[in-house]
Amino acid sequence: MAQVIHPTNKSQVVFVNPSGLYDPAPNGYSHVAAVAPGARLVYVAGQGGENQSGELPREFRPQVRKALENLPTALTAAGARTRDVVKLTMLVVDHTDEKLRVIASELERVMAGASAPTCTLIPVPRLALDGMLFEVDAVAVAGA
Repeated sequence: MAQVIHPTNKSQVVFVNPSGLYDPAPNGYSHVAAVAPGARLVYVAGQGGENQSGELPREFRPQVRKALENLPTALTAAGARTRDVVKLTMLVVDHTDEKLRVIASELERVMAGASAPTCTLIPVPRLALDGMLFEVDAVAVAGA
């Protein structure tokens, strides 16, 4: 029996953690997001830790923080908010458990009060820019 973890005050999205799969809540995500037909999807390209001038901090945490702060800016431009996010994909250079803890704490800060979206974390050897350590993209349901 599937456990619905967000019964739908978002009428266009239902998040589910099916029985038989481990509980992903401590890691800040859900296993499944079902989006209603006809919903308006918003796709946000990979956001890195650059500021508006293109400057990139050297350290991992500041890059994660800024990348996750960039997400609401991009979402707002399309009429969506962080609570409308149904899917995140995160790319991490030289992934470790410590980096996962940093991501989880920063994600909780930015997504506070929102349902835990589905999420995929992909360890990579390198990203597009020299010194870039983290990138996140998103899919949201606008107006959910």
